[in-house]
Amino acid sequence: MRCSISLLEYDSAVMLYYILKFVVSALLIVLISEIAKRHSGFAALVASLPLTSLMAIIWLHMDGAESLEIAVLSNQIFWLVIPSLVFFLLLSLLLKHGFVFWWSLGLSVTVTVACYLLLLPLLRRVGVQL
Repeated sequence: MRCSISLLEYDSAVMLYYILKFVVSALLIVLISEIAKRHSGFAALVASLPLTSLMAIIWLHMDGAESLEIAVLSNQIFWLVIPSLVFFLLLSLLLKHGFVFWWSLGLSVTVTVACYLLLLPLLRRVGVQL
């Protein structure tokens, strides 16, 4: 009986930890969107920070990941940021030229996915494993 109580406590602690991760992540997203309503330049600065990557790295460390595991993730993120930049450039250009928001967003996402698909084989050729 004692084991099942400690297992229940462990499950509760794990669930609380996941809830904490979810709440902190959601709060950052809400914070950035609210800042954008008032100060788009500052919101862009905050959004350009690698917050998602930073949170993932911190959560991995907190979960006991080895330094090498975190280093590999960091390197993989570096290479995958390159095609993601296409999204921001293309979305901005399309909206400035009068394209409808949803079409601009959809086309930007599609082109970005295509850039990822083109980059992955190139990275494998030069020895970068993702």
